[in-house]
Amino acid sequence: MTEFLAVDGGTIAYEVAGSGPLVVLAHGMGDSRAAYRAVVPQLVAAGYRVAAVDLRGCGESSTGWPAWSRTAIAGDLLAVIRHLGGPAVLVGHSISGGAATVAAAQEPALITAVVELAPFTRKQSIRLGDLRVRRFRQGMLRLLGAGAFGSLPLWRSYLDVAYPGGKPADWTERLGRIDSLLREPGRMKALQGMGRTAPTDAGERLGDVHCPVLVVMGTLDPDWADPHAEGSAVVDALPTGLGRLEMIEGAGHYPHDQFPDQVVSLMLSFLRPAAARA
Repeated sequence: MTEFLAVDGGTIAYEVAGSGPLVVLAHGMGDSRAAYRAVVPQLVAAGYRVAAVDLRGCGESSTGWPAWSRTAIAGDLLAVIRHLGGPAVLVGHSISGGAATVAAAQEPALITAVVELAPFTRKQSIRLGDLRVRRFRQGMLRLLGAGAFGSLPLWRSYLDVAYPGGKPADWTERLGRIDSLLREPGRMKALQGMGRTAPTDAGERLGDVHCPVLVVMGTLDPDWADPHAEGSAVVDALPTGLGRLEMIEGAGHYPHDQFPDQVVSLMLSFLRPAAARA
C-alpha cells in the first residue's frame, strides 16, 4: 500500500513490507520503486523491513520540485528514514547511488551501510577511446537525446541498450508502466532535470562516508566504457577499507532488475558482517 510523506517542496511516495532492520531502496531517474519488485520479497524473506521509495518527481511522488540534485534527493531519503525510525541500510541505483553517498556523509547516525548499484557518484569525463566502445556510444547517444528532447522513444531505446542480453520476464508490463508514468505531467521534466545534474556533489562527499559501502556494477553497463574502472574509482575514493566492488557478468545498467537473485545474494553477504559491526 502506498504511503506518502510530506517534505519541504513536495510529497514522497513509498511502501513498506516486512519487519526487522530497515532497508530503504531508491531507484534511478525515469523509473519508480517498481524497479525493485523482484528484490523486495527476497529481502523481506531474509528478515528485513523494506521501504521502496519513489524519488521526487517519479512514480507516485509529486512533481514540480525546485531541485533535482543528488543532495536534494538525499534529503528526501533521510526524511523517509527518520520518519520510519531508522537507522537504515540505504540502497541507491544510478543517480540514487550518489544520493546515498551524500546521505551517509550528512547523517552517519542514520545510515548503517550503503549499497550503490551502477552509481553515478563521481564527476564524469569522456575520453576519445571511450567512444570506440559500441555499447557506450549507443547508450550515451540515446541517453543524451532522451534528456535533451524529452523523448520517450529515445528513452525506451536507451533502456533496450541498458538491458543487454535479455529482459525480465515481465518486461512488456514493466515497459508499459514506465511509458505510462513518463506521459504524466511533470514526469519527463523530472527525468530531464535529473539528467542535467552533475554528480560532483556526491563525489565530494565520498571521503566523508563512515559506513561500509558495496558497489555493484554490470560488466556490460552502457553508461561507462569501463564499468569496472568506474566502480573501482568509487571504492578508491572512500576511506580505506570501507568499500567493496562486485561485478555481475552480463548485466547492464539495471543489475537489480536483470539479475535480482545475484544482487540480493551479494547484498545479504555484505550486510551480515555490517550488521555484526553495528
